[in-house]
Amino acid sequence: MNTPLLNTALDLVGAGVPVLPLRAGKLPFGNCPTCAAVACGGRPNMREAGPCRCPAPCHAWAAATTDPAVLTSPAWAPTWRQAAALAYHPGGAGVTVVDLDNADAVAWARATLPATRTVATTRGQHWLYRGAMPSANNVRPGVDVKSSMSYARWLGPGTGTMTVLPEVVRALIVKAPAPVRPVRAAVPGGGGRCPHRTPVYLERGVAMAVRRITAATEAVHATVFRAFLAVLSTHGRCGCLTEDHTMRLFAAAQAKGESARHCADAWANARTRLGL
Repeated sequence: MNTPLLNTALDLVGAGVPVLPLRAGKLPFGNCPTCAAVACGGRPNMREAGPCRCPAPCHAWAAATTDPAVLTSPAWAPTWRQAAALAYHPGGAGVTVVDLDNADAVAWARATLPATRTVATTRGQHWLYRGAMPSANNVRPGVDVKSSMSYARWLGPGTGTMTVLPEVVRALIVKAPAPVRPVRAAVPGGGGRCPHRTPVYLERGVAMAVRRITAATEAVHATVFRAFLAVLSTHGRCGCLTEDHTMRLFAAAQAKGESARHCADAWANARTRLGL
Protein backbone atom coordinates (compact mmCIF):
# COMPACT_ATOMS: atom_id res chain seq x y z
CA MET A 1 0.00 0.00 0.00
CA ASN A 2 1.25 3.49 -0.81
CA THR A 3 1.15 4.68 2.79
CA PRO A 4 2.63 8.18 2.16
CA LEU A 5 -0.07 8.95 -0.42
CA LEU A 6 -2.82 7.65 1.85
CA ASN A 7 -1.49 9.69 4.78
CA THR A 8 -1.47 12.82 2.62
CA ALA A 9 -5.00 12.01 1.47
CA LEU A 10 -6.18 11.72 5.07
CA ASP A 11 -4.59 15.07 5.92
CA LEU A 12 -6.38 16.69 2.98
CA VAL A 13 -9.82 15.27 3.77
CA GLY A 14 -9.34 16.53 7.31
CA ALA A 15 -9.16 20.00 5.77
CA GLY A 16 -12.27 19.38 3.68
CA VAL A 17 -10.51 18.71 0.37
CA PRO A 18 -12.06 15.88 -1.73
CA VAL A 19 -9.30 13.54 -2.91
CA LEU A 20 -8.86 10.55 -5.21
CA PRO A 21 -5.89 8.33 -6.11
CA LEU A 22 -4.36 8.30 -9.59
CA ARG A 23 -2.68 5.45 -11.41
CA ALA A 24 0.46 5.76 -13.53
CA GLY A 25 0.25 8.48 -16.15
CA LYS A 26 -1.78 10.78 -13.88
CA LEU A 27 -4.94 8.91 -14.91
CA PRO A 28 -7.89 8.10 -12.66
CA PHE A 29 -8.86 4.52 -11.96
CA GLY A 30 -11.57 3.05 -14.17
CA ASN A 31 -15.06 2.14 -13.04
CA CYS A 32 -15.21 -0.75 -10.62
CA PRO A 33 -17.47 -3.78 -11.31
CA THR A 34 -20.06 -2.42 -8.91
CA CYS A 35 -20.39 0.65 -11.10
CA ALA A 36 -20.65 -1.19 -14.41
CA ALA A 37 -23.48 0.22 -16.50
CA VAL A 38 -23.66 3.13 -14.04
CA ALA A 39 -25.35 0.94 -11.45
CA CYS A 40 -24.02 3.10 -8.62
CA GLY A 41 -26.29 6.01 -9.49
CA GLY A 42 -23.92 8.13 -11.55
CA ARG A 43 -24.83 9.19 -15.09
CA PRO A 44 -23.34 7.99 -18.37
CA ASN A 45 -22.08 11.50 -19.13
CA MET A 46 -19.23 11.96 -16.66
CA ARG A 47 -19.56 15.74 -16.94
CA GLU A 48 -22.86 15.23 -15.11
CA ALA A 49 -21.78 12.37 -12.85
CA GLY A 50 -22.74 12.42 -9.22
CA PRO A 51 -20.57 11.21 -6.33
CA CYS A 52 -20.13 7.45 -6.38
CA ARG A 53 -22.40 5.56 -4.00
CA CYS A 54 -20.23 2.47 -3.95
CA PRO A 55 -17.14 2.09 -1.70
CA ALA A 56 -14.63 1.91 -4.55
CA PRO A 57 -13.00 4.80 -6.45
CA CYS A 58 -14.48 5.30 -9.89
CA HIS A 59 -16.01 7.89 -12.20
CA ALA A 60 -12.84 9.98 -12.19
CA TRP A 61 -13.43 13.34 -10.41
CA ALA A 62 -16.69 12.07 -8.90
CA ALA A 63 -14.72 9.47 -6.95
CA ALA A 64 -13.17 12.24 -4.85
CA THR A 65 -14.21 11.92 -1.23
CA THR A 66 -13.79 13.70 2.09
CA ASP A 67 -14.73 10.58 4.09
CA PRO A 68 -11.68 9.01 5.77
CA ALA A 69 -13.65 5.79 6.31
CA VAL A 70 -13.98 5.41 2.55
CA LEU A 71 -10.27 6.05 1.97
CA THR A 72 -9.26 3.41 4.50
CA SER A 73 -11.95 0.87 3.60
CA PRO A 74 -10.91 -2.61 2.37
CA ALA A 75 -12.50 -1.82 -1.01
CA TRP A 76 -9.92 0.93 -1.59
CA ALA A 77 -6.90 -1.11 -0.44
CA PRO A 78 -6.11 -2.55 -3.91
CA THR A 79 -6.27 0.90 -5.41
CA TRP A 80 -3.83 2.37 -2.90
CA ARG A 81 -1.41 -0.47 -3.70
CA GLN A 82 -1.47 0.63 -7.37
CA ALA A 83 -1.70 4.40 -6.79
CA ALA A 84 1.09 6.48 -8.30
CA ALA A 85 -0.16 9.96 -7.37
CA LEU A 86 -2.90 11.84 -5.59
CA ALA A 87 -5.49 14.21 -7.06
CA TYR A 88 -8.28 16.36 -5.72
CA HIS A 89 -11.55 17.87 -6.97
CA PRO A 90 -10.90 21.63 -6.96
CA GLY A 91 -14.56 22.60 -7.39
CA GLY A 92 -15.50 20.43 -4.43
CA ALA A 93 -12.98 22.33 -2.34
CA GLY A 94 -14.25 25.71 -3.57
CA VAL A 95 -11.11 26.28 -5.64
CA THR A 96 -10.29 26.97 -9.30
CA VAL A 97 -6.94 25.87 -10.73
CA VAL A 98 -5.50 27.65 -13.76
CA ASP A 99 -3.17 24.97 -15.10
CA LEU A 100 -0.24 26.60 -16.92
CA ASP A 101 1.55 23.92 -18.91
CA ASN A 102 4.69 25.70 -20.05
CA ALA A 103 6.89 28.76 -19.57
CA ASP A 104 4.98 30.82 -22.15
CA ALA A 105 1.70 30.15 -20.35
CA VAL A 106 3.27 31.15 -17.02
CA ALA A 107 4.56 34.38 -18.56
CA TRP A 108 1.07 35.12 -19.91
CA ALA A 109 -0.47 34.56 -16.47
CA ARG A 110 2.03 36.85 -14.78
CA ALA A 111 1.17 39.59 -17.23
CA THR A 112 -2.59 39.02 -17.23
CA LEU A 113 -3.96 37.41 -14.08
CA PRO A 114 -4.10 38.67 -10.48
CA ALA A 115 -1.36 37.23 -8.27
CA THR A 116 -2.49 34.29 -6.15
CA ARG A 117 -1.19 31.05 -4.61
CA THR A 118 1.02 29.08 -7.00
CA VAL A 119 2.13 25.45 -7.10
CA ALA A 120 5.07 24.28 -9.18
CA THR A 121 4.37 21.48 -11.68
CA THR A 122 6.64 19.40 -13.86
CA ARG A 123 6.49 21.84 -16.77
CA GLY A 124 4.77 24.94 -15.42
CA GLN A 125 2.55 26.08 -12.54
CA HIS A 126 -0.91 25.78 -11.03
CA TRP A 127 -2.47 29.12 -10.04
CA LEU A 128 -5.12 28.61 -7.36
CA TYR A 129 -8.07 30.96 -6.85
CA ARG A 130 -10.74 30.87 -4.14
CA GLY A 131 -14.08 30.08 -5.78
CA ALA A 132 -15.49 27.41 -8.13
CA MET A 133 -16.53 27.65 -11.79
CA PRO A 134 -17.07 25.32 -14.79
CA SER A 135 -13.93 23.62 -16.09
CA ALA A 136 -12.56 23.86 -19.62
CA ASN A 137 -9.47 22.65 -21.45
CA ASN A 138 -7.34 24.59 -23.94
CA VAL A 139 -8.84 27.96 -23.11
CA ARG A 140 -5.67 29.38 -24.67
CA PRO A 141 -2.31 27.81 -25.64
CA GLY A 142 -0.98 25.80 -22.71
CA VAL A 143 -3.80 26.80 -20.33
CA ASP A 144 -6.56 24.66 -18.80
CA VAL A 145 -9.10 25.66 -16.16
CA LYS A 146 -9.84 22.94 -13.58
CA SER A 147 -12.60 23.40 -11.05
CA SER A 148 -16.06 21.79 -11.04
CA MET A 149 -16.32 18.31 -12.58
CA SER A 150 -12.56 18.00 -13.00
CA TYR A 151 -9.54 16.90 -11.02
CA ALA A 152 -6.05 18.28 -10.51
CA ARG A 153 -2.96 16.50 -9.29
CA TRP A 154 -2.02 17.31 -5.70
CA LEU A 155 1.53 18.69 -5.73
CA GLY A 156 1.58 20.41 -2.36
CA PRO A 157 -0.05 23.45 -0.78
CA GLY A 158 1.91 25.96 -2.84
CA THR A 159 3.08 29.42 -1.88
CA GLY A 160 1.36 32.77 -1.59
CA THR A 161 -2.12 33.91 -0.56
CA MET A 162 -5.10 32.60 -2.50
CA THR A 163 -7.01 35.38 -4.28
CA VAL A 164 -10.76 35.44 -4.85
CA LEU A 165 -11.63 34.06 -8.29
CA PRO A 166 -11.54 37.08 -10.65
CA GLU A 167 -13.75 37.75 -13.65
CA VAL A 168 -10.75 37.57 -15.97
CA VAL A 169 -10.44 33.86 -15.13
CA ARG A 170 -14.18 33.22 -15.45
CA ALA A 171 -14.05 34.87 -18.87
CA LEU A 172 -11.43 32.39 -20.10
CA ILE A 173 -14.04 29.68 -20.66
CA VAL A 174 -16.42 31.93 -22.62
CA LYS A 175 -15.34 31.39 -26.19
CA ALA A 176 -16.66 33.44 -29.04
CA PRO A 177 -19.20 31.41 -31.00
CA ALA A 178 -18.79 30.60 -34.64
CA PRO A 179 -20.26 33.36 -36.78
CA VAL A 180 -23.97 32.84 -37.28
CA ARG A 181 -25.43 34.11 -40.50
CA PRO A 182 -28.55 36.20 -39.83
CA VAL A 183 -31.69 34.74 -41.31
CA ARG A 184 -33.05 37.10 -43.90
CA ALA A 185 -36.52 36.36 -45.10
CA ALA A 186 -39.15 38.39 -46.85
CA VAL A 187 -40.84 40.75 -44.40
CA PRO A 188 -44.60 41.06 -44.70
CA GLY A 189 -45.58 44.60 -45.54
CA GLY A 190 -42.39 45.40 -47.47
CA GLY A 191 -40.31 48.50 -46.97
CA GLY A 192 -37.32 46.57 -45.56
CA ARG A 193 -38.47 47.17 -42.00
CA CYS A 194 -39.66 44.54 -39.52
CA PRO A 195 -43.29 45.56 -38.93
CA HIS A 196 -43.89 43.76 -35.64
CA ARG A 197 -40.59 44.07 -33.74
CA THR A 198 -38.66 47.00 -32.34
CA PRO A 199 -35.09 47.16 -30.96
CA VAL A 200 -36.56 47.25 -27.43
CA TYR A 201 -38.68 44.18 -28.11
CA LEU A 202 -35.71 42.30 -29.52
CA GLU A 203 -33.48 43.30 -26.61
CA ARG A 204 -36.11 42.16 -24.13
CA GLY A 205 -36.41 38.79 -25.89
CA VAL A 206 -32.67 38.14 -25.85
CA ALA A 207 -32.37 39.27 -22.21
CA MET A 208 -35.20 36.93 -21.18
CA ALA A 209 -33.48 34.02 -22.94
CA VAL A 210 -30.17 34.81 -21.20
CA ARG A 211 -31.92 34.92 -17.81
CA ARG A 212 -33.66 31.62 -18.53
CA ILE A 213 -30.37 29.91 -19.31
CA THR A 214 -28.58 31.48 -16.34
CA ALA A 215 -31.31 30.38 -13.93
CA ALA A 216 -31.20 26.73 -15.06
CA THR A 217 -30.22 24.34 -12.27
CA GLU A 218 -30.85 21.11 -14.17
CA ALA A 219 -31.43 19.91 -17.74
CA VAL A 220 -29.13 22.67 -18.98
CA HIS A 221 -28.83 21.15 -22.49
CA ALA A 222 -32.60 21.18 -22.95
CA THR A 223 -32.97 24.65 -21.43
CA VAL A 224 -30.39 26.10 -23.81
CA PHE A 225 -32.11 24.55 -26.82
CA ARG A 226 -35.54 25.81 -25.76
CA ALA A 227 -34.18 29.32 -25.16
CA PHE A 228 -32.52 29.38 -28.59
CA LEU A 229 -35.72 28.06 -30.14
CA ALA A 230 -37.80 30.78 -28.48
CA VAL A 231 -35.52 33.57 -29.69
CA LEU A 232 -35.34 32.25 -33.24
CA SER A 233 -39.07 31.59 -33.47
CA THR A 234 -39.80 35.25 -32.67
CA HIS A 235 -36.81 37.07 -34.11
CA GLY A 236 -35.21 34.66 -36.59
CA ARG A 237 -37.09 35.40 -39.79
CA CYS A 238 -36.62 39.12 -40.24
CA GLY A 239 -32.84 39.51 -40.06
CA CYS A 240 -32.95 41.46 -36.79
CA LEU A 241 -30.62 39.12 -34.89
CA THR A 242 -26.97 40.14 -34.96
CA GLU A 243 -23.75 38.34 -34.05
CA ASP A 244 -23.72 40.30 -30.78
CA HIS A 245 -27.07 38.75 -29.82
CA THR A 246 -25.89 35.22 -30.55
CA MET A 247 -22.63 35.80 -28.66
CA ARG A 248 -24.60 36.85 -25.56
CA LEU A 249 -26.76 33.73 -25.78
CA PHE A 250 -23.76 31.45 -26.33
CA ALA A 251 -21.82 33.11 -23.50
CA ALA A 252 -24.72 32.50 -21.09
CA ALA A 253 -24.82 28.83 -22.10
CA GLN A 254 -21.05 28.40 -21.80
CA ALA A 255 -21.12 29.96 -18.33
CA LYS A 256 -23.41 27.06 -17.35
CA GLY A 257 -20.85 24.55 -18.60
CA GLU A 258 -21.94 24.08 -22.21
CA SER A 259 -19.23 23.78 -24.85
CA ALA A 260 -18.96 26.15 -27.80
CA ARG A 261 -19.71 23.22 -30.11
CA HIS A 262 -22.87 22.31 -28.23
CA CYS A 263 -24.03 25.93 -28.48
CA ALA A 264 -23.45 25.96 -32.23
CA ASP A 265 -25.21 22.61 -32.62
CA ALA A 266 -28.18 23.70 -30.51
CA TRP A 267 -28.50 26.90 -32.54
CA ALA A 268 -28.35 24.98 -35.83
CA ASN A 269 -30.88 22.41 -34.59
CA ALA A 270 -33.27 25.16 -33.49
CA ARG A 271 -33.03 26.76 -36.93
CA THR A 272 -33.69 23.40 -38.57
CA ARG A 273 -36.70 22.80 -36.31
CA LEU A 274 -38.14 26.12 -37.45
CA GLY A 275 -37.29 25.58 -41.11
CA LEU A 276 -34.96 28.58 -41.24
